[in-house]
Amino acid sequence: MTHINQLSRESLPELEPIMGMVEQAMGFVPNSFLTMAHWPELLNSFAAMAGTVLNSGDLDPGLKQLIAHVTSHAAGCRYCQAHTSHNAERRGISAEKIAHVFEFEQSELFTEAERAALRVALFGGTVPNGVEAEHFEALRQHFSEKEIVEIVGVISLFGFLNRWNDTFATTLEAEPTAAATNLLASTDWHPGKHG
Repeated sequence: MTHINQLSRESLPELEPIMGMVEQAMGFVPNSFLTMAHWPELLNSFAAMAGTVLNSGDLDPGLKQLIAHVTSHAAGCRYCQAHTSHNAERRGISAEKIAHVFEFEQSELFTEAERAALRVALFGGTVPNGVEAEHFEALRQHFSEKEIVEIVGVISLFGFLNRWNDTFATTLEAEPTAAATNLLASTDWHPGKHG
């Protein structure tokens, strides 16, 4: 059960431009935005940052979602794992690849570039100072400095979201619950105590 009431979208006409953009991008308005709306300035700032991190730059949007998924898994946030698996699929990542993302080191489904990025996501999502110099050396073999900043931007964005949603026990919406349950069934994924 959530620790804070969500505001209704209908009660937030001044935030409708943000809600509409988020709904267009994700297919629904996440409950995390409806709790963040208690502080409209935060929601406005967060939406701008999230839009920049996830929808601009040079890095493939599907890879960004896989990075977010591994980061959220490392942090233990079921809410964000459901969202990122759903969004990865919406951005063209195959269900097979999503289901095997935690086997990225051995699976032939992943390139060396993806392995390097997901390794940083795993270590950065677990403990930020768990990322070593050798992890960055591997990134530099495949990514530009700007793309590396994008990778760490995704990890950092989801560090915030993982803490936001797990602290508030944000209720997981039907769309990502269904998508994640179907996509991640082979990994024994379940919505968790907050779903």
